[in-house]
Amino acid sequence: MTPIKNKVDFAVVFTVDKANPNGDPLNGNRPRQDYDGHGEVSDVAIKRKLRNRLQDEGESILVQSDERRSDEYRSILARVEGNEEIAPYFSKKNKEQNKEAIIETLTSQAWYDVRAFGQVFAFNGVDVSVGVRGPVSIHTATSVFPVEVTSMQITKSVNSITNKKDPSKKTSDTMGMKHRVDFGVYVFYGSINPQLAERTGFSEEDAEKLKQALITLFANDASSARPDGSMEVNKVYWWNHNSKLGQYSSAKVHRSVKIALKDDNPLPKSIEDYTITVEELEHLAVEAYDGL
Repeated sequence: MTPIKNKVDFAVVFTVDKANPNGDPLNGNRPRQDYDGHGEVSDVAIKRKLRNRLQDEGESILVQSDERRSDEYRSILARVEGNEEIAPYFSKKNKEQNKEAIIETLTSQAWYDVRAFGQVFAFNGVDVSVGVRGPVSIHTATSVFPVEVTSMQITKSVNSITNKKDPSKKTSDTMGMKHRVDFGVYVFYGSINPQLAERTGFSEEDAEKLKQALITLFANDASSARPDGSMEVNKVYWWNHNSKLGQYSSAKVHRSVKIALKDDNPLPKSIEDYTITVEELEHLAVEAYDGL
């Protein structure tokens, strides 16, 4: 497969409806917000969802969630050591002069997420440390307007702990909190760097797979915090430049996406309450796709 030759930019617009798109463990797992009250979803969370979607489609993924493993390995180190072609280059006995470059090439060939997002290979007891820079960069998703977060107290009434003195006696209910975003429209942006794509071998076919993963981002992603249908990709915009540098900066391309409320609606409840437009950039066409 031939690495991509030209720069690519993309944007994804999605909605959150009574869901917690990305809880903050340092804040009681409340949905992430910036200081102005805009909702946020970290780039790390977005990449996790992309890895899951690509894994669902049969791609080889290095950084796998333990509950979604497609092999017997439970860590990155174990997965690397389980690759017979790559593992010898992490051995102290291996005196290959260019082993860092070889590791970069072999790991990029072996795993899609290394080829796309890059990866740092640094393990205890191993004398080689390799950093692979991936061509795909993704921004933090941010809501267009500040979001309202609703919190509710919940109880667990299952008697999970037995009273040793009196096994027939019910223990007290466990109390907890559950948080959600009532409704919000979020957008995130990304780019594919062709110079870095040449190093990792990220190809046009890989770019197409990434595009499809963006379109289906929340498929098979349901949880108690994100019930099916509570998060939806509405639009994916994709720009193919005609050169490695690109006709425009990524910032200018990303700013061309405009999202506004219809009639200054103070209480938007659906994507239909918004207008989404893309400013035309001369000699740079945009491909627009609806979500799944």
